[in-house]
Amino acid sequence: MELLAPAGNFEKFQTALHFGADAFYLAGGRFGLRAFAGNFTEEELEKAVKIAHANKKKVYVTLNIIAKDKDFDGLKEYLQFLTKIKIDAVIVADIGVMEFVRENAPKLSIHISTQANIINSHSAKLMAKLGAKRLILARELSLNEIAEIRKQVPKSVQIEVFVHGAMCMAYSGRCLLSNYLTGRDSNHGECVQACRWKYYVREVSRDDELEVQEDEKGTYIFNSKDLNMIKHLQELKDAGVDSIKIEGRMKSSYYVATVVNAYRQALDILPKKPSKALCDELLKASHRRYTTGFYFEGEQKQFTEDSMPVQESEFVAIVTKDCDGKNVELEMRNKFSCGEKLEILSPNSKIFRKKLEISEILNSSGQKVESAKVVQERVVVPCKLPLKAGDILRR
Repeated sequence: MELLAPAGNFEKFQTALHFGADAFYLAGGRFGLRAFAGNFTEEELEKAVKIAHANKKKVYVTLNIIAKDKDFDGLKEYLQFLTKIKIDAVIVADIGVMEFVRENAPKLSIHISTQANIINSHSAKLMAKLGAKRLILARELSLNEIAEIRKQVPKSVQIEVFVHGAMCMAYSGRCLLSNYLTGRDSNHGECVQACRWKYYVREVSRDDELEVQEDEKGTYIFNSKDLNMIKHLQELKDAGVDSIKIEGRMKSSYYVATVVNAYRQALDILPKKPSKALCDELLKASHRRYTTGFYFEGEQKQFTEDSMPVQESEFVAIVTKDCDGKNVELEMRNKFSCGEKLEILSPNSKIFRKKLEISEILNSSGQKVESAKVVQERVVVPCKLPLKAGDILRR
């Protein structure tokens, strides 16, 4: 199965590439559902595609807004640009946008977004007939339902599903809560994640408040746990899934590194199950309590009592140049000091989770300092481990 990673900006693209993603989904300045992710300039998009293709990876660009007529302004020119730089596919949710792509950029492959709410084989077959090369199924489907849809669509049409990250409180992400409370349109990429706020429900004639609870069918509004399917990748493969997607274009580079690295290792040992230590890696990135979502019938318990995310480790520094056998250059992200032992996050299994003791720190002026405390300052520390640019140190 393809490991598909979020790339909210160019740094996160590089991080996902370093840690083993097979493909990346990202957006330009318009037409995507993550308007505040940083996203890519046209120059960065072209550069990312060249780098990805040189490494035999793929790039998918999101055009997944729920579009009004005014949103088509400039789309034809943008599609011409995407065709020119040879992206691997566009991701669309709106059937009008899909038809516009077919008419104006027939060389572009089309992936149907989860926002299109494909939850049955009839919808899946129609999208395939309309020219979709991949269906990103709704998150509300069970493994059995996914397997049935796989049987009903041509083998030439791929199936993609989400495996990790934030779950939306609305059906397949079509939500108006942000619009209603703040005027920022969720379906145009401006969601404030209002579902993560704390709420109480009050009956109009009473003064007391009732906290929102979950029944035996789950909770379909407000807070959700985060999805985590690392223990069930073989079941997804058996169901006919071609690509597994990690959510998180708004998440940090450290989140991308941790999660992509864990799923890369888990995929590479299939059909063997991941170890507890590998599963525990996903506790070290920011997350809410985990769930398997709707994949296993009768187990879709999404409600979480606290909207605040937690993580068990802290991103301290990123390696900016390969270790020369004596020293390594680091870019500081959180303060660290001499005497500390920092854990290594690396795709290199020989040094993954090993500790690097900070015996000395030279600041950007070449002076010895006790602590690295200037954000994003590049410092040098002694190191004999084969650290590579893009590896991460954490505590």
